[in-house]
Amino acid sequence: MKSGIKNRMKKIQSTCNYCALDCNLDFYVENNRVVKTVPTRGYPVNDGFCCIKGISLSRQQTTVKPCALPRIRQADGSLKEVSWEEAFTHVAERLKALQAEYGTESVAGISTGQLTLEEFAIFGHVMRNYLKTNVDGNTRLCMATAVVAHKQSYGFDAPGYTLQDLEESDTIIFIGANPVVAHPILWGRVRQNQVPGHKVIVIDPRESETAMNADYWYGLNWRSDLLLLYTVANLLIEKDYLDHAFIENHTEKFEEFRTFVSDYTLERGIKGTGLSGEQILELTELIHNGKKVSFWWTMGVNQGYEAVRTAQAIINLALMTGNIGKPGTGANSITGQCNAMGSRLFSNTAVLYGGGDFTNPARRSRVASVLGVDESFLAEKPTKTYNQIIEGINAGEIKGLWILCTNPRHSWANNETFAEAAKKLELFVVQDIYGTIESAEDCTVYFPVVPGLKKEGTYINLERRLSAMRQVLARGEHEISDYEAVLGVGRALGMGDALKGWETPQDCFRLMRECSRGMPCDFTGVTWEGLENSHGVQWPYPEGKEEQLRDDQRRLYTEGVFFTPSGKARFMFEAVRENPYPRSEEFPFVFNTGRGSVGQWHTQSRTKEVKFIEDVSLKKPYLYMNTEVAQENGIHENDWVRVFSVNGRDALFTVKLTDHVRREELYAPIHYIECNRLTPSCYDPYSKEPDYKGAVVRFEKCQEEPYVSNKN
Repeated sequence: MKSGIKNRMKKIQSTCNYCALDCNLDFYVENNRVVKTVPTRGYPVNDGFCCIKGISLSRQQTTVKPCALPRIRQADGSLKEVSWEEAFTHVAERLKALQAEYGTESVAGISTGQLTLEEFAIFGHVMRNYLKTNVDGNTRLCMATAVVAHKQSYGFDAPGYTLQDLEESDTIIFIGANPVVAHPILWGRVRQNQVPGHKVIVIDPRESETAMNADYWYGLNWRSDLLLLYTVANLLIEKDYLDHAFIENHTEKFEEFRTFVSDYTLERGIKGTGLSGEQILELTELIHNGKKVSFWWTMGVNQGYEAVRTAQAIINLALMTGNIGKPGTGANSITGQCNAMGSRLFSNTAVLYGGGDFTNPARRSRVASVLGVDESFLAEKPTKTYNQIIEGINAGEIKGLWILCTNPRHSWANNETFAEAAKKLELFVVQDIYGTIESAEDCTVYFPVVPGLKKEGTYINLERRLSAMRQVLARGEHEISDYEAVLGVGRALGMGDALKGWETPQDCFRLMRECSRGMPCDFTGVTWEGLENSHGVQWPYPEGKEEQLRDDQRRLYTEGVFFTPSGKARFMFEAVRENPYPRSEEFPFVFNTGRGSVGQWHTQSRTKEVKFIEDVSLKKPYLYMNTEVAQENGIHENDWVRVFSVNGRDALFTVKLTDHVRREELYAPIHYIECNRLTPSCYDPYSKEPDYKGAVVRFEKCQEEPYVSNKN
């Protein structure tokens, strides 16, 4: 036997950085190679389970072999590999030069929901504080609606639930959500529900995979959610199915709401939703008869032209029936990406670090004190929104863009507008694991950064749980993280002492922890070291209250106290608006979009690395069409159609036949670039979230199979 043991296998607990569940995984590492990945037993979110994406995480983030050094576009169009210091200096000088020539807001940034809390924070510090420019994230594409709904109704962006509520609810209502495919671990919690006689209800135009597994499915007309919710609210009031004590003691504006919804009669609901009177009355009775009713919504609600008011109509139902703050209840937004919550609170984009308005003197003073800067150093207003940034580029007002960990050429609504924008930029920095994403095709600078297995930081999941990402694999020569790339540019900009205390992600965590002090999201009782090998910690978790907040599952609003000045939740409402893109004779079909399969993720840049996911995923864009409609148009399985959108674009898809979509609906998975070629440039007026489900289209059968690139 050899003396001594080298490279003994070690176990490292870390966080999956795909969806908003933030499952924890144990990585067994030997010789700097992951030899086994096991879902962490006892972790409150996933307790020994995870989906195919999580279990294959090491394959997705180690098979890629990107260059470790950055590249800069040359005059002849080629990309030249340079040192990191040269790249940092180049980007810093170009940012300053553009601002000097075109103005402070002539450069901008776009981030994601997949970075760590610390990476969001430092990017916001460099771009928003120091450069005084705009940074939005693709959190705008999925969760902005829920954020605005929470802030207006509750006084803070604070979803109150814990995942345990799925197991304790006797009436679980999913609205515009398909967790069987999009959040399978969350759906696993539904399946673990042991409440006798519990019911699962789905409200969705499409008979989704979740609807197929539900006790009740209400297949309402496209974009009639708000009308249905107001109709049900009116019926609950008429039948006096209300929690009067909760309404009186813990809410505001109910009498105004009562008067408002009286116009939303059952007859109006029947006409507009396409549901029968019996179905609407049945849904009303199910809500009333439930003792612990929980409402859950996600992208089907958030991505709409009147999305904020729809989300708040769900909140209103929970408030008026007292289904909030108690086990198994709540109006609960299901987040999309792994750290959208971290982005919402700590990216310095829509609110100052830890929440709070940019104009609030107390918050400005507190954050400036923590960061060790003068208050004038801090950003002074919320960022321009994602659509305003892209529109600003196309209008010639923004000349430089830096994107992190996102692929807007593929994922942005009406994505040809981003393709046009990219070509107009004088500086276009793409920072990503992959130089092969569509957005990198026109970049002037490419920053290759390491995947999650090679970095550390903090994530906050959909139920407010902080968890630790810890480095699993050692880095190769020249490899750096997103955090270090932003820090490098900040130093090259000459930020000097303004970066004191930002040297490492751990240092940044301490700063953000202090910024949270006294806020609803206070996590001053959490330490960097304490998160390691832990069960995670749900905020709030203020220093000094650790003992009384030790439970793994904690919900907000248990005392009926909210974050508004009065401490009461607000009923928020507004008349149903006319659809800006209704079906018409020219465009008679709805173009609905969503997840394709459990294994596929967003633009597939990551999941395409996993062979057994790639093997079962279609390589070419496809859509689902109602069987009868296909027969009427002489279309068979796998035929090609050209789809023409109201936005003036068209795209090719193969056809899959199904009886699970309505006659007037086409359903296309989001994982192919053709999908968002057709979605319109239309946004909710309050959240500015795109109306991804809002296109209307027509189609023509292709007489012969067209050539379609396998690149998607």
